[in-house]
Amino acid sequence: MKMTMRNRVDYSRRRVAAGLMLAIGFSLWWLLAPGGPGNVIRADAAYNAWAEGSLTIIDIRRPDEWAQSGTPKGAVRLDLRRPDFLHALSDAMNGQLTTPIAVICATGVRSRRLAAQLQELGLKQVFDISEGMFGGDGGPGWIARGLPLDR
Repeated sequence: MKMTMRNRVDYSRRRVAAGLMLAIGFSLWWLLAPGGPGNVIRADAAYNAWAEGSLTIIDIRRPDEWAQSGTPKGAVRLDLRRPDFLHALSDAMNGQLTTPIAVICATGVRSRRLAAQLQELGLKQVFDISEGMFGGDGGPGWIARGLPLDR
């Protein structure tokens, strides 16, 4: 079948529509799925584990948030809103579902929900840095603890 301009436009529209459907599906899953406490780790303990090489820290905030405060030293920056978030997370874990990771956000709300959902998906070693970057119910936060940052 010869590809005409009309066929190319239809194909492009289908790809855009499929991408939007995936993004909407992930968003709905994110909003409606229950959150839970999961495995909680303090910011200082997460930093020490990272420094020892036994933990990967994933900063799930937005790029503007990273620019505002910096990120935990050595953290992988992975915007939670990415349509390919799970694929990118798998890449960050080198495809190993047993790799210990800790997720951090601003105040612990997003990271708590994500950690619980990743555990439901079968990841066993997911930790929530519940105090986040700025502090929250889990503690004073990465910045208030004076832990190192990457700018």
